[in-house]
Amino acid sequence: MKNLDLNQNILITGAAGFIGFHLANTLLKKGATNIIGFDNMNDYYDVSLKEERLSILKKHKNFTFIKGDLKNLETVKKVFTEHKIDLVVHLAAQAGVRYSLINPRAYLDANLVGFFNILELSVKHKIKHLVYASSSSVYGYNETVPFSVEHKTDTPVSLYAATKKSNELLAYAYANIYKLPMTGLRFFTVYGPYGRPDMAYYSFTEKILNDEPINVFNNGDLYRDFTYIDDIVTGIVNVMSKTPEKDKYNVPSKVYNIGNNKPENLMDFIHTLEDVIGKKAIINFVPMQKGDVYQTYADVDDLIDDFNFKPSTSLAKGLSEFYNWYSEREKIHNGNIN
Repeated sequence: MKNLDLNQNILITGAAGFIGFHLANTLLKKGATNIIGFDNMNDYYDVSLKEERLSILKKHKNFTFIKGDLKNLETVKKVFTEHKIDLVVHLAAQAGVRYSLINPRAYLDANLVGFFNILELSVKHKIKHLVYASSSSVYGYNETVPFSVEHKTDTPVSLYAATKKSNELLAYAYANIYKLPMTGLRFFTVYGPYGRPDMAYYSFTEKILNDEPINVFNNGDLYRDFTYIDDIVTGIVNVMSKTPEKDKYNVPSKVYNIGNNKPENLMDFIHTLEDVIGKKAIINFVPMQKGDVYQTYADVDDLIDDFNFKPSTSLAKGLSEFYNWYSEREKIHNGNIN
């Protein structure tokens, strides 16, 4: 973080979301003088969790929150104009692979129209650097592991993945035309405190504690590169501090994987979670679900080469941190704490 100018006006979209909250909170604790958080507070999952995150951020005097929808161009224009944005970290998106099968339009509005508006205004206001969230889902049917940013990503298995790949293509085109520095981050299965309730580690924890069966897809034969939230935030901050070098076509654009570089078998993950909780899961094996991929595995050589950084939090430690937070939150919500 030593190279990041904390006196910039930094816009974080999706600030009430899992990653956005942790990033904003970290920057504010480190002395950031003006963080503008933007979020539409949608009800894709329990809004009270988003409000909880926001209540923590609002304790910082250097944090400003704006509720709005990125697809509304006039709303976003106002943010850029009134706050004289220097740097954007665009994390807002409609998340979830399976939900994209149910409500596809939400992905077009948030992930395509919303991102287009951010691109247009970033160019107009001549921001210094646009850092945006992509996803490991862009690798789709790619079977070569570990997944490298050099691999083809033209076989998406979900609409969510297709919108994230579209973001990368739009970003590159804008970087080419307007020479606006762009850095995309392909996140790999992020987990940790204040995480999304729809993610497996969160829902599994709830169900195990409530003696409810958990659905284990593809009969447990899946691999995921679980990446702890603190490692994700460190990676984002590193990237924020350095604009990408121009590529061979003179385009200031780059994409990085941010993953733990260590895929875990789903059953091993469940056993680790059982050990952390101290209770066995009731398992219901089910077939592979539409939109899922067999494995994710991040090649992070570029991250190491450019920033001397590699995510390293073990699954056991990360799940322990999550469960400690979850347990305390449950005590508070159930009124069992002094």
